[in-house]
Amino acid sequence: APASLADKIIVLDGDDDGEEESLSASCSVSTSIQPQAEVFQPKVQQPVASPITQWPCVSARREPHVLQAENERLFGEFVDHCLADTTDCPEVLDYLKTRHAKASPEYLCSVEFRNTLGHCLSRAQAHRSKTFVYINELCTVLTQHAAKKRQVTTQVEPDSSSAASDNTALPPSGLPENREDVTAKDEADKKKKRASRRQIAYLENLLKMYNDEIHRLQKSELSLEDLDAEDSLFIQESKLKRKLMKIYEKLCELKGCSTLTGRVIEHRITYSSTRYPEINRRIERFINGPEAQQTPPDYQDILQQMLRANERHNLCLSRKQLNQMAKEAFREVGTRIQDRRHLDLVYNFGSHLTDPYKPATDPALLDASLLRKLRSNREVAVSRLEEVISKYANKQEDTEELERRKRQDSKSEKEGKKE
Repeated sequence: APASLADKIIVLDGDDDGEEESLSASCSVSTSIQPQAEVFQPKVQQPVASPITQWPCVSARREPHVLQAENERLFGEFVDHCLADTTDCPEVLDYLKTRHAKASPEYLCSVEFRNTLGHCLSRAQAHRSKTFVYINELCTVLTQHAAKKRQVTTQVEPDSSSAASDNTALPPSGLPENREDVTAKDEADKKKKRASRRQIAYLENLLKMYNDEIHRLQKSELSLEDLDAEDSLFIQESKLKRKLMKIYEKLCELKGCSTLTGRVIEHRITYSSTRYPEINRRIERFINGPEAQQTPPDYQDILQQMLRANERHNLCLSRKQLNQMAKEAFREVGTRIQDRRHLDLVYNFGSHLTDPYKPATDPALLDASLLRKLRSNREVAVSRLEEVISKYANKQEDTEELERRKRQDSKSEKEGKKE
């Protein structure tokens, strides 16, 4: 990268262990990787022209109309490639074209859109079975960069008296007094935009370097001694992924777009199983909160939410009714969360090392006995899970009932002593 970029580098916070250097050091200092230690230190690389299949990070200094024409051509190629795989549902391509039409013009003629198109087109050509995956990825990116609607403001024509007073307030030259300030501010904004484009180009290039290094670490063979090492390849890969996420968040901040990736795990779960809207809203807000995202709710959590909703809105529900409703809600919420995680795993699980795998080569499709065994194991797993849930839900209910009886007995004893 040019030396002038060193002053424009975004400095990110390091890891807790203090080993992570700032992004400026990774751009300005060139280090070598020792053969015995597979520690990754990104080197400065001059941007080189490469074909689309290698997902290039092209220069941000190309003319906008040239990029726009090239992006239109790539988008047309992507749509033509997907026509054969979307004959059963042509509305998918209609939706993609609608997202493309509603995207901001600045993004459509940007280097980032060209890189995204090249990535999706090359992957779709290499893996025809994943065409819909890359269509969805492109739709998500276009939605994030949709053109924002602006309110149209109408200016009221000033009357003659106000116009005369405004004319008298102007200096003899007829220009506003702060004209120089406005010009200086515009120049500062232009410099800031140019610096932001350079930062975006640098961070995109750095993002690709980290991605390539993660792929290299994943391909490495590990021995038992390597697994026990304090700085094993797994630890290095984890650190690189954390840095990768910081770079991605910084890119989203510079581009003014959301950090959401469109994964299933980010989708909101709706709940409306009870006939009390107050309880439904309370449970839905709880299961979609940050605490439930980190730790799945248990039966006691659902019961507490119902108790608070019953007390706040005066629903006058008995404890027995609440326990029964909480048991049903806990089972349904657990199933919904499990289904969401499973679907997210299906969509995102895997590695670039398993890209050549095809579902048609599944051994269970060729071996009937293996298929029966797998299905029976799944049925056993589901039934045992239901037994465990029912067992601990009943235990919780019995424990609460015993505590309630003890409190009633102690209260009656105190009243008998007073009498």
